[in-house]
Amino acid sequence: MAPALLPAVLPLCVCVLLACGSAQAGKLLVVPMDGSHWFTMRSVVEKLVHRGHEVVAVMPEVSWQLGQSLNFTVKTYSTSYTLEDLEYAFKVFAETQMKNPDQRLLSTLFGSSNVFFELHFTHCRGLFNDKKLVEYLQESSFDAVFMDPFDMCGLIIAKYFSLPSVVFTRGVFCHYLEEGAQCPSPLSYIPRLYFGYSDAMTFKERVENLINHLGERLFCPYFLKTTLETASEILQAPVTPYDLFSQVSIWLLRTDFVLDYPRPVMPNMIFIGGINCHQGKPLAKEFEAYVNASGEHGIVVFSLGSMVSEIPEKKAMEIADALGRIPQTVLWRYTGTPPSNLAKNTKLVKWLPQNDLLGHPKTRAFITHAGSHGVYEGICNGVPMVMMPLFGDQMDNAKRMETRGAGVTLNVLEMTSDDLANALKAVINDKSYKENIMRLSRLHKDRPIEPLDLAVFWVEFVMRHKGAPHLRPAAHDLTWYQYHSLDVIGFLLAIVLGVAFIAFKCCAYGCRKCFGKKGSVKKGHKSKAH
Repeated sequence: MAPALLPAVLPLCVCVLLACGSAQAGKLLVVPMDGSHWFTMRSVVEKLVHRGHEVVAVMPEVSWQLGQSLNFTVKTYSTSYTLEDLEYAFKVFAETQMKNPDQRLLSTLFGSSNVFFELHFTHCRGLFNDKKLVEYLQESSFDAVFMDPFDMCGLIIAKYFSLPSVVFTRGVFCHYLEEGAQCPSPLSYIPRLYFGYSDAMTFKERVENLINHLGERLFCPYFLKTTLETASEILQAPVTPYDLFSQVSIWLLRTDFVLDYPRPVMPNMIFIGGINCHQGKPLAKEFEAYVNASGEHGIVVFSLGSMVSEIPEKKAMEIADALGRIPQTVLWRYTGTPPSNLAKNTKLVKWLPQNDLLGHPKTRAFITHAGSHGVYEGICNGVPMVMMPLFGDQMDNAKRMETRGAGVTLNVLEMTSDDLANALKAVINDKSYKENIMRLSRLHKDRPIEPLDLAVFWVEFVMRHKGAPHLRPAAHDLTWYQYHSLDVIGFLLAIVLGVAFIAFKCCAYGCRKCFGKKGSVKKGHKSKAH
Protein backbone atom coordinates (compact mmCIF):
# COMPACT_ATOMS: atom_id res chain seq x y z
CA MET A 1 0.00 0.00 0.00
CA ALA A 2 2.80 2.43 0.90
CA PRO A 3 4.51 2.34 -2.54
CA ALA A 4 1.15 2.91 -4.21
CA LEU A 5 0.38 5.93 -2.03
CA LEU A 6 3.83 7.54 -2.51
CA PRO A 7 3.16 9.17 -5.92
CA ALA A 8 -0.01 10.76 -4.57
CA VAL A 9 1.54 11.97 -1.30
CA LEU A 10 4.76 13.35 -2.82
CA PRO A 11 3.16 16.42 -4.53
CA LEU A 12 1.37 17.25 -1.28
CA CYS A 13 4.65 17.12 0.67
CA VAL A 14 6.34 19.39 -1.88
CA CYS A 15 3.47 21.90 -1.63
CA VAL A 16 3.73 21.89 2.17
CA LEU A 17 7.48 22.50 2.06
CA LEU A 18 7.07 25.34 -0.42
CA ALA A 19 4.31 26.85 1.68
CA CYS A 20 6.54 26.72 4.77
CA GLY A 21 9.39 28.32 2.86
CA SER A 22 7.22 31.13 1.52
CA ALA A 23 5.71 31.72 4.98
CA GLN A 24 9.18 32.32 6.37
CA ALA A 25 10.25 34.55 3.50
CA GLY A 26 10.91 38.14 4.48
CA LYS A 27 11.70 41.52 3.03
CA LEU A 28 15.29 42.72 3.08
CA LEU A 29 16.74 46.13 2.31
CA VAL A 30 20.30 46.03 0.95
CA VAL A 31 22.71 48.97 1.01
CA PRO A 32 25.84 47.78 -0.85
CA MET A 33 29.31 49.23 -1.25
CA ASP A 34 30.76 49.64 -4.73
CA GLY A 35 33.90 47.90 -6.00
CA SER A 36 35.33 44.61 -4.76
CA HIS A 37 33.27 44.85 -1.56
CA TRP A 38 30.15 44.08 -3.58
CA PHE A 39 31.42 40.85 -5.13
CA THR A 40 31.01 38.65 -2.06
CA MET A 41 28.09 40.56 -0.57
CA ARG A 42 26.23 39.95 -3.80
CA SER A 43 26.61 36.17 -3.42
CA VAL A 44 24.79 36.35 -0.05
CA VAL A 45 22.03 38.53 -1.52
CA GLU A 46 21.53 36.20 -4.50
CA LYS A 47 21.20 33.17 -2.22
CA LEU A 48 18.64 35.01 -0.12
CA VAL A 49 16.68 35.76 -3.30
CA HIS A 50 16.94 32.07 -4.25
CA ARG A 51 15.49 31.17 -0.86
CA GLY A 52 12.40 33.21 -1.59
CA HIS A 53 13.10 36.50 0.17
CA GLU A 54 12.08 39.79 -1.39
CA VAL A 55 15.19 41.92 -1.74
CA VAL A 56 15.34 45.63 -2.54
CA ALA A 57 18.72 47.32 -3.04
CA VAL A 58 19.22 51.07 -2.94
CA MET A 59 22.17 52.20 -5.03
CA PRO A 60 23.60 55.48 -6.32
CA GLU A 61 23.12 56.07 -10.04
CA VAL A 62 26.89 56.46 -10.41
CA SER A 63 28.90 53.31 -9.62
CA TRP A 64 31.43 50.86 -11.05
CA GLN A 65 29.75 47.47 -10.67
CA LEU A 66 26.61 47.83 -8.57
CA GLY A 67 23.94 47.84 -11.24
CA GLN A 68 25.14 44.98 -13.43
CA SER A 69 22.59 42.20 -14.22
CA LEU A 70 20.81 41.84 -10.90
CA ASN A 71 17.87 39.52 -10.26
CA PHE A 72 16.25 41.62 -7.53
CA THR A 73 14.60 45.02 -7.22
CA VAL A 74 16.95 48.00 -7.47
CA LYS A 75 16.11 51.56 -6.50
CA THR A 76 18.59 54.24 -7.56
CA TYR A 77 19.08 57.82 -6.48
CA SER A 78 21.02 60.69 -8.01
CA THR A 79 24.47 61.79 -6.87
CA SER A 80 26.31 65.08 -6.95
CA TYR A 81 29.25 63.50 -8.79
CA THR A 82 29.83 61.78 -12.12
CA LEU A 83 31.54 58.49 -12.92
CA GLU A 84 34.57 60.48 -14.11
CA ASP A 85 34.71 62.23 -10.73
CA LEU A 86 34.59 58.88 -8.94
CA GLU A 87 37.31 57.32 -11.09
CA TYR A 88 39.57 60.36 -10.76
CA ALA A 89 39.09 60.46 -6.97
CA PHE A 90 40.03 56.79 -6.67
CA LYS A 91 43.05 57.26 -8.93
CA VAL A 92 44.29 60.09 -6.69
CA PHE A 93 43.62 57.96 -3.61
CA ALA A 94 45.53 54.96 -4.99
CA GLU A 95 48.49 57.05 -6.17
CA THR A 96 48.70 58.86 -2.82
CA GLN A 97 48.67 55.61 -0.91
CA MET A 98 51.42 54.16 -3.08
CA LYS A 99 53.61 57.25 -2.91
CA ASN A 100 53.37 57.68 0.85
CA PRO A 101 53.59 54.19 2.36
CA ASP A 102 54.67 55.53 5.76
CA GLN A 103 51.94 58.16 5.94
CA ARG A 104 48.94 56.21 4.67
CA LEU A 105 46.65 57.05 7.56
CA LEU A 106 47.49 60.76 7.63
CA SER A 107 47.14 61.08 3.86
CA THR A 108 43.78 59.33 4.06
CA LEU A 109 42.54 61.63 6.81
CA PHE A 110 43.90 64.95 5.62
CA GLY A 111 45.37 64.58 2.12
CA SER A 112 43.90 64.92 -1.34
CA SER A 113 42.99 61.20 -1.27
CA ASN A 114 40.29 62.06 1.28
CA VAL A 115 38.15 63.28 -1.65
CA PHE A 116 37.41 59.65 -2.56
CA PHE A 117 35.84 59.04 0.86
CA GLU A 118 34.02 62.36 0.80
CA LEU A 119 32.18 61.28 -2.37
CA HIS A 120 30.93 58.13 -0.66
CA PHE A 121 30.06 59.96 2.53
CA THR A 122 27.94 62.59 0.76
CA HIS A 123 25.72 60.51 -1.50
CA CYS A 124 23.43 59.52 1.39
CA ARG A 125 22.13 63.09 1.31
CA GLY A 126 21.07 62.43 -2.29
CA LEU A 127 19.12 59.36 -1.19
CA PHE A 128 17.14 61.22 1.46
CA ASN A 129 16.55 64.15 -0.89
CA ASP A 130 14.57 61.73 -3.06
CA LYS A 131 11.25 62.01 -1.22
CA LYS A 132 9.54 59.35 -3.34
CA LEU A 133 12.27 56.84 -2.56
CA VAL A 134 12.14 57.62 1.16
CA GLU A 135 8.36 57.24 1.12
CA TYR A 136 8.69 53.90 -0.70
CA LEU A 137 11.21 52.63 1.87
CA GLN A 138 8.98 53.79 4.72
CA GLU A 139 5.92 51.97 3.34
CA SER A 140 7.77 48.75 2.44
CA SER A 141 8.03 47.49 6.03
CA PHE A 142 11.41 45.80 5.69
CA ASP A 143 12.47 43.16 8.21
CA ALA A 144 16.14 44.19 8.26
CA VAL A 145 18.91 46.13 6.54
CA PHE A 146 21.91 44.29 5.07
CA MET A 147 24.85 46.65 4.57
CA ASP A 148 28.54 47.29 4.11
CA PRO A 149 29.64 49.81 6.78
CA PHE A 150 32.21 51.39 4.49
CA ASP A 151 29.19 53.13 3.01
CA MET A 152 27.80 54.44 6.30
CA CYS A 153 24.54 55.41 4.61
CA GLY A 154 23.27 51.94 5.55
CA LEU A 155 23.76 52.74 9.24
CA ILE A 156 21.88 56.02 8.82
CA ILE A 157 19.03 54.24 7.01
CA ALA A 158 18.78 51.61 9.75
CA LYS A 159 18.54 54.29 12.43
CA TYR A 160 16.13 56.47 10.46
CA PHE A 161 13.67 53.62 9.81
CA SER A 162 14.38 51.84 13.15
CA LEU A 163 15.34 48.61 11.40
CA PRO A 164 17.61 45.83 12.71
CA SER A 165 20.84 45.64 10.75
CA VAL A 166 23.38 43.08 9.60
CA VAL A 167 26.83 44.38 8.72
CA PHE A 168 29.01 42.63 6.14
CA THR A 169 32.67 43.65 6.32
CA ARG A 170 36.34 42.70 6.66
CA GLY A 171 36.76 45.28 9.39
CA VAL A 172 35.86 48.84 10.29
CA PHE A 173 38.08 51.86 9.91
CA CYS A 174 39.22 53.19 13.31
CA HIS A 175 38.00 51.63 16.56
CA TYR A 176 34.28 51.53 15.82
CA LEU A 177 33.97 47.74 15.52
CA GLU A 178 35.20 47.27 19.08
CA GLU A 179 33.15 50.21 20.30
CA GLY A 180 30.02 49.28 18.40
CA ALA A 181 30.12 45.64 19.56
CA GLN A 182 31.50 46.55 23.02
CA CYS A 183 34.26 44.03 22.37
CA PRO A 184 37.46 44.15 24.50
CA SER A 185 40.57 44.83 22.43
CA PRO A 186 43.75 44.81 24.58
CA LEU A 187 46.44 46.86 22.86
CA SER A 188 49.18 44.66 24.32
CA TYR A 189 48.59 41.87 21.80
CA ILE A 190 45.91 43.06 19.38
CA PRO A 191 47.52 45.24 16.68
CA ARG A 192 45.56 48.14 15.32
CA LEU A 193 44.47 47.73 11.71
CA TYR A 194 46.36 49.32 8.80
CA PHE A 195 49.78 49.32 10.50
CA GLY A 196 51.03 45.83 9.64
CA TYR A 197 51.93 44.58 13.14
CA SER A 198 51.70 40.98 14.37
CA ASP A 199 50.26 39.88 17.71
CA ALA A 200 53.80 39.33 19.07
CA MET A 201 54.80 42.98 19.29
CA THR A 202 58.07 44.29 20.66
CA PHE A 203 58.01 47.00 23.34
CA LYS A 204 58.56 49.65 20.66
CA GLU A 205 55.69 48.29 18.58
CA ARG A 206 53.40 48.21 21.61
CA VAL A 207 54.21 51.86 22.25
CA GLU A 208 53.43 52.67 18.61
CA ASN A 209 50.28 50.56 18.80
CA LEU A 210 49.04 52.63 21.74
CA ILE A 211 49.95 55.90 20.01
CA ASN A 212 48.13 54.76 16.87
CA HIS A 213 45.06 53.93 18.94
CA LEU A 214 45.11 57.36 20.59
CA GLY A 215 45.56 58.90 17.14
CA GLU A 216 42.43 57.11 15.96
CA ARG A 217 40.47 58.48 18.91
CA LEU A 218 41.65 61.96 18.07
CA PHE A 219 41.40 62.04 14.27
CA CYS A 220 38.67 59.56 13.26
CA PRO A 221 35.75 61.85 14.25
CA TYR A 222 37.30 64.42 11.92
CA PHE A 223 37.55 61.81 9.14
CA LEU A 224 33.82 61.02 9.54
CA LYS A 225 32.80 64.67 9.89
CA THR A 226 30.85 64.74 6.62
CA THR A 227 28.97 61.55 7.44
CA LEU A 228 28.10 62.73 10.94
CA GLU A 229 26.89 66.08 9.64
CA THR A 230 24.74 64.30 7.05
CA ALA A 231 23.37 61.91 9.67
CA SER A 232 22.56 64.78 12.03
CA GLU A 233 20.66 66.58 9.26
CA ILE A 234 18.69 63.47 8.30
CA LEU A 235 17.93 62.32 11.85
CA GLN A 236 17.46 65.91 13.10
CA ALA A 237 19.58 65.25 16.18
CA PRO A 238 23.28 65.27 17.03
CA VAL A 239 24.82 61.94 15.97
CA THR A 240 28.08 60.30 17.06
CA PRO A 241 29.82 57.30 15.47
CA TYR A 242 28.79 55.23 18.49
CA ASP A 243 25.13 56.07 17.85
CA LEU A 244 25.43 54.52 14.39
CA PHE A 245 27.63 51.49 15.08
CA SER A 246 26.12 50.43 18.40
CA GLN A 247 22.76 49.62 16.79
CA VAL A 248 24.15 46.75 14.67
CA SER A 249 22.48 43.40 15.42
CA ILE A 250 24.98 41.06 13.76
CA TRP A 251 28.52 41.63 12.48
CA LEU A 252 29.40 39.29 9.61
CA LEU A 253 33.19 39.51 9.43
CA ARG A 254 34.94 38.31 6.27
CA THR A 255 37.83 36.73 8.13
CA ASP A 256 38.60 33.86 10.48
CA PHE A 257 41.38 32.81 12.83
CA VAL A 258 43.31 31.04 10.11
CA LEU A 259 44.13 34.51 8.81
CA ASP A 260 43.56 36.74 11.84
CA TYR A 261 45.21 36.51 15.24
CA PRO A 262 43.26 35.10 18.23
CA ARG A 263 41.38 37.81 20.09
CA PRO A 264 38.25 38.32 22.24
CA VAL A 265 34.96 38.31 20.35
CA MET A 266 31.33 39.02 21.19
CA PRO A 267 28.41 36.65 20.50
CA ASN A 268 27.07 38.83 17.67
CA MET A 269 30.37 38.72 15.76
CA ILE A 270 30.20 35.92 13.16
CA PHE A 271 33.29 34.93 11.14
CA ILE A 272 32.71 34.08 7.48
CA GLY A 273 36.26 34.21 6.10
CA GLY A 274 36.63 32.52 2.72
CA ILE A 275 33.03 33.22 1.72
CA ASN A 276 34.30 34.10 -1.75
CA CYS A 277 36.02 30.73 -2.22
CA HIS A 278 34.30 28.18 -4.43
CA GLN A 279 35.10 25.13 -6.46
CA GLY A 280 37.14 26.12 -9.50
CA LYS A 281 35.43 25.88 -12.88
CA PRO A 282 37.05 24.58 -16.09
CA LEU A 283 39.23 27.22 -17.70
CA ALA A 284 38.32 28.98 -20.92
CA LYS A 285 40.26 27.85 -23.99
CA GLU A 286 42.56 30.90 -23.90
CA PHE A 287 43.72 30.25 -20.34
CA GLU A 288 43.75 26.49 -20.71
CA ALA A 289 46.18 26.97 -23.60
CA TYR A 290 48.48 29.13 -21.46
CA VAL A 291 48.46 26.56 -18.67
CA ASN A 292 49.10 23.60 -20.95
CA ALA A 293 51.94 25.42 -22.69
CA SER A 294 53.69 26.07 -19.37
CA GLY A 295 54.99 22.49 -19.25
CA GLU A 296 56.44 21.09 -16.02
CA HIS A 297 57.24 24.53 -14.61
CA GLY A 298 53.60 25.57 -14.31
CA ILE A 299 52.20 29.07 -14.00
CA VAL A 300 52.25 32.12 -11.71
CA VAL A 301 49.07 34.20 -11.31
CA PHE A 302 49.62 37.95 -10.93
CA SER A 303 46.81 40.35 -10.03
CA LEU A 304 46.62 43.52 -7.95
CA GLY A 305 42.88 43.19 -7.52
CA SER A 306 39.84 44.46 -9.37
CA MET A 307 40.49 48.12 -8.59
CA VAL A 308 44.17 48.44 -9.57
CA SER A 309 45.16 47.08 -12.97
CA GLU A 310 48.05 49.35 -13.96
CA ILE A 311 51.07 50.83 -12.20
CA PRO A 312 53.74 53.46 -13.00
CA GLU A 313 55.81 52.60 -16.09
CA LYS A 314 59.16 52.45 -14.29
CA LYS A 315 57.82 50.06 -11.66
CA ALA A 316 56.11 47.96 -14.34
CA MET A 317 59.44 47.55 -16.13
CA GLU A 318 61.16 46.42 -12.91
CA ILE A 319 58.41 43.86 -12.36
CA ALA A 320 58.58 42.66 -15.97
CA ASP A 321 62.34 42.18 -15.63
CA ALA A 322 61.86 40.04 -12.51
CA LEU A 323 59.12 37.93 -14.09
CA GLY A 324 61.40 37.16 -17.02
CA ARG A 325 63.91 35.47 -14.70
CA ILE A 326 61.69 32.58 -13.65
CA PRO A 327 60.87 29.53 -15.83
CA GLN A 328 57.14 29.64 -15.04
CA THR A 329 54.55 31.20 -17.33
CA VAL A 330 53.15 34.35 -15.72
CA LEU A 331 49.55 35.46 -16.30
CA TRP A 332 49.48 39.14 -15.36
CA ARG A 333 46.24 41.12 -15.17
CA TYR A 334 47.37 44.47 -16.52
CA THR A 335 45.59 47.11 -18.60
CA GLY A 336 48.32 49.74 -18.91
CA THR A 337 50.89 50.19 -21.64
CA PRO A 338 52.86 46.93 -21.94
CA PRO A 339 56.41 47.27 -20.55
CA SER A 340 58.99 47.38 -23.33
CA ASN A 341 61.07 44.67 -21.61
CA LEU A 342 58.23 42.20 -21.25
CA ALA A 343 59.60 38.63 -21.40
CA LYS A 344 58.15 35.84 -23.53
CA ASN A 345 56.99 33.91 -20.45
CA THR A 346 54.72 36.79 -19.33
CA LYS A 347 51.21 37.10 -20.75
CA LEU A 348 49.25 40.31 -20.17
CA VAL A 349 45.48 39.95 -19.88
CA LYS A 350 42.79 42.51 -19.07
CA TRP A 351 40.90 39.99 -16.97
CA LEU A 352 41.62 36.56 -15.55
CA PRO A 353 39.57 33.91 -13.72
CA GLN A 354 41.62 34.23 -10.56
CA ASN A 355 39.99 31.56 -8.39
CA ASP A 356 39.85 29.04 -11.24
CA LEU A 357 43.53 29.58 -12.07
CA LEU A 358 44.57 29.33 -8.41
CA GLY A 359 42.71 26.05 -8.17
CA HIS A 360 44.62 24.54 -11.10
CA PRO A 361 47.28 21.99 -10.06
CA LYS A 362 49.89 23.69 -12.26
CA THR A 363 49.74 27.00 -10.35
CA ARG A 364 52.98 27.48 -8.41
CA ALA A 365 52.62 30.95 -6.89
CA PHE A 366 50.29 33.91 -6.57
CA ILE A 367 51.49 37.53 -6.78
CA THR A 368 48.83 39.59 -5.04
CA HIS A 369 48.16 42.96 -3.42
CA ALA A 370 46.98 40.98 -0.36
CA GLY A 371 43.34 42.05 -0.47
CA SER A 372 41.16 39.82 1.69
CA HIS A 373 39.42 38.24 -1.32
CA GLY A 374 42.67 37.26 -3.01
CA VAL A 375 44.34 36.08 0.20
CA TYR A 376 41.44 33.75 0.98
CA GLU A 377 41.42 32.38 -2.55
CA GLY A 378 45.12 31.67 -2.09
CA ILE A 379 44.42 29.95 1.24
CA CYS A 380 41.51 27.91 -0.10
CA ASN A 381 43.51 26.67 -3.07
CA GLY A 382 46.79 26.21 -1.17
CA VAL A 383 48.94 28.55 -3.30
CA PRO A 384 51.93 30.32 -1.66
CA MET A 385 51.99 34.08 -2.18
CA VAL A 386 54.26 36.99 -2.96
CA MET A 387 52.41 39.97 -1.51
CA MET A 388 52.73 43.61 -2.55
CA PRO A 389 50.22 45.47 -0.34
CA LEU A 390 49.09 48.88 -1.56
CA PHE A 391 46.57 50.31 0.93
CA GLY A 392 43.78 49.56 3.38
CA ASP A 393 43.87 46.26 5.24
CA GLN A 394 46.33 44.79 2.74
CA MET A 395 49.40 45.44 4.92
CA ASP A 396 47.76 43.58 7.79
CA ASN A 397 46.70 40.65 5.60
CA ALA A 398 50.24 40.37 4.22
CA LYS A 399 51.77 40.46 7.70
CA ARG A 400 49.46 37.69 8.90
CA MET A 401 50.33 35.42 5.98
CA GLU A 402 54.04 36.16 6.32
CA THR A 403 54.08 35.33 10.05
CA ARG A 404 52.49 31.98 9.20
CA GLY A 405 55.20 31.19 6.67
CA ALA A 406 52.79 31.12 3.74
CA GLY A 407 54.25 33.95 1.71
CA VAL A 408 56.72 36.79 1.31
CA THR A 409 55.86 40.49 1.63
CA LEU A 410 57.52 43.14 -0.54
CA ASN A 411 57.30 46.92 -0.40
CA VAL A 412 56.07 47.70 -3.91
CA LEU A 413 57.77 51.10 -3.87
CA GLU A 414 61.17 50.07 -2.54
CA MET A 415 61.54 46.60 -4.04
CA THR A 416 63.91 45.93 -6.91
CA SER A 417 63.61 43.40 -9.69
CA ASP A 418 66.06 41.23 -7.74
CA ASP A 419 63.80 41.33 -4.69
CA LEU A 420 60.78 40.15 -6.66
CA ALA A 421 62.70 37.47 -8.54
CA ASN A 422 64.20 36.11 -5.31
CA ALA A 423 60.81 36.16 -3.56
CA LEU A 424 59.21 34.20 -6.39
CA LYS A 425 62.00 31.64 -6.44
CA ALA A 426 61.70 31.25 -2.67
CA VAL A 427 57.95 30.57 -2.53
CA ILE A 428 58.14 28.26 -5.56
CA ASN A 429 61.25 26.26 -4.68
CA ASP A 430 61.21 26.29 -0.86
CA LYS A 431 58.80 23.51 0.09
CA SER A 432 58.05 25.06 3.49
CA TYR A 433 55.88 27.77 1.89
CA LYS A 434 53.74 25.19 0.11
CA GLU A 435 53.49 23.06 3.25
CA ASN A 436 52.46 26.01 5.38
CA ILE A 437 49.79 27.26 2.98
CA MET A 438 48.40 23.73 2.62
CA ARG A 439 48.20 23.45 6.42
CA LEU A 440 46.28 26.74 6.55
CA SER A 441 44.04 25.50 3.76
CA ARG A 442 43.19 22.33 5.68
CA LEU A 443 42.45 24.31 8.84
CA HIS A 444 40.29 26.78 6.97
CA LYS A 445 38.22 24.09 5.28
CA ASP A 446 37.73 22.06 8.47
CA ARG A 447 34.45 23.68 9.54
CA PRO A 448 30.90 22.53 10.30
CA ILE A 449 29.17 24.90 7.87
CA GLU A 450 30.15 26.81 4.75
CA PRO A 451 30.68 30.57 5.23
CA LEU A 452 27.99 31.47 2.68
CA ASP A 453 25.40 29.30 4.44
CA LEU A 454 26.43 30.77 7.79
CA ALA A 455 26.02 34.33 6.49
CA VAL A 456 22.60 33.55 5.02
CA PHE A 457 21.47 31.94 8.28
CA TRP A 458 22.30 35.00 10.38
CA VAL A 459 20.67 37.43 7.96
CA GLU A 460 17.52 35.31 8.08
CA PHE A 461 17.82 35.04 11.87
CA VAL A 462 17.75 38.83 12.23
CA MET A 463 14.83 39.05 9.79
CA ARG A 464 12.85 36.41 11.69
CA HIS A 465 13.45 37.83 15.16
CA LYS A 466 13.55 41.54 14.29
CA GLY A 467 17.13 41.77 15.50
CA ALA A 468 19.21 39.89 18.05
CA PRO A 469 18.69 41.79 21.33
CA HIS A 470 19.63 38.75 23.42
CA LEU A 471 23.18 39.03 22.04
CA ARG A 472 23.50 42.70 22.98
CA PRO A 473 25.83 43.11 25.99
CA ALA A 474 24.80 45.21 28.97
CA ALA A 475 27.99 47.20 28.45
CA HIS A 476 26.01 49.41 26.04
CA ASP A 477 24.00 50.70 29.01
CA LEU A 478 27.01 51.64 31.12
CA THR A 479 28.95 54.87 31.21
CA TRP A 480 32.69 54.73 30.56
CA TYR A 481 33.50 54.93 34.28
CA GLN A 482 30.95 52.21 35.10
CA TYR A 483 32.35 49.98 32.32
CA HIS A 484 35.83 50.21 33.85
CA SER A 485 34.39 49.91 37.41
CA LEU A 486 35.95 53.24 38.34
CA ASP A 487 32.92 54.10 40.48
CA VAL A 488 33.27 50.79 42.36
CA ILE A 489 37.02 51.26 42.75
CA GLY A 490 36.43 54.80 43.99
CA PHE A 491 33.80 53.61 46.45
CA LEU A 492 36.03 50.86 47.85
CA LEU A 493 38.99 53.22 47.95
CA ALA A 494 36.90 55.74 49.88
CA ILE A 495 35.96 53.03 52.40
CA VAL A 496 39.59 51.97 52.83
CA LEU A 497 40.73 55.57 53.22
CA GLY A 498 37.85 56.28 55.62
CA VAL A 499 38.69 53.28 57.79
CA ALA A 500 42.37 54.21 57.71
CA PHE A 501 41.53 57.79 58.67
CA ILE A 502 39.28 56.68 61.54
CA ALA A 503 41.90 54.20 62.75
CA PHE A 504 44.54 56.93 62.61
CA LYS A 505 42.35 59.35 64.54
CA CYS A 506 41.56 56.69 67.13
CA CYS A 507 45.24 55.88 67.59
CA ALA A 508 46.10 59.58 67.81
CA TYR A 509 43.35 60.12 70.38
CA GLY A 510 44.51 57.12 72.40
CA CYS A 511 48.10 58.35 72.35
CA ARG A 512 47.07 61.78 73.56
CA LYS A 513 45.02 60.25 76.36
CA CYS A 514 47.75 57.87 77.44
CA PHE A 515 50.88 59.92 76.99
CA GLY A 516 49.34 63.33 77.35
CA LYS A 517 48.37 62.75 81.05
CA LYS A 518 51.80 61.41 82.00
CA GLY A 519 53.45 64.41 80.40
CA SER A 520 51.22 66.87 82.22
CA VAL A 521 51.77 65.07 85.56
CA LYS A 522 55.55 65.21 85.18
CA LYS A 523 55.41 68.89 84.34
CA GLY A 524 53.28 69.48 87.45
CA HIS A 525 55.81 67.73 89.71
CA LYS A 526 58.64 69.79 88.28
CA SER A 527 56.90 73.08 89.03
CA LYS A 528 56.26 72.06 92.67
CA ALA A 529 59.89 71.13 93.23
CA HIS A 530 60.94 74.69 92.38
